[in-house]
Amino acid sequence: MTQKILSHFQLQEARARLRDAGQKLVFTNGVFDILHVGHVRYLEAARALGDALVVAINSDASVRELKGAGRPLMNENERAEIVAALRATSYVTIFDDVSPRSLIAQLLPDVLVKGGDYALDEIHGREEVEAAGGRVVSLPFVEGVSTSEIIERMKT
Repeated sequence: MTQKILSHFQLQEARARLRDAGQKLVFTNGVFDILHVGHVRYLEAARALGDALVVAINSDASVRELKGAGRPLMNENERAEIVAALRATSYVTIFDDVSPRSLIAQLLPDVLVKGGDYALDEIHGREEVEAAGGRVVSLPFVEGVSTSEIIERMKT
C-alpha cells in the first residue's frame, strides 16, 4: 500500500499523467485519525466522482493545531498507510498546512470533495478549482459517526 503514498512532487507527476489520459482526479482531505464507517462510505462516494482519488492527510503538527493536545491518536504515516489500504484510494499525500488550499491550487483537481458538515463556501480551495473549470461537491455527512464521538465513547 505504501506505493500509493506520494510526495507532493510525485503527486503532481501523477496528476499530469491523469490529465494527459483525459482522466478525472478527485481530491479530498482530512485527519482520518480513527478510520470508521463514515470515512469508508465518504471515500467510496468521492471515488465514484472520477477516475482517481487523492486523499490528503493532515500532518501530525497540523492536526495538533486543528484539534488540540492529545491528537492525533495515530501518527501521520500510520494514518496514510491505513487510508492507502482502502480500495477507493488511488493516492495519499501528507500536508503540513492547516488548510490544503496551496496543495489544491497546485494540483487543480477536476473534483474537490468535502463532507456535508462543510458548506460549499467553507471548502478551502473551492475558488481555485472552480476558476480552473472543476467542480466542488459536498457529500452527505454520515450522522452519528465521527472520530470525536468515538473518542468520547471510549472515555466512558
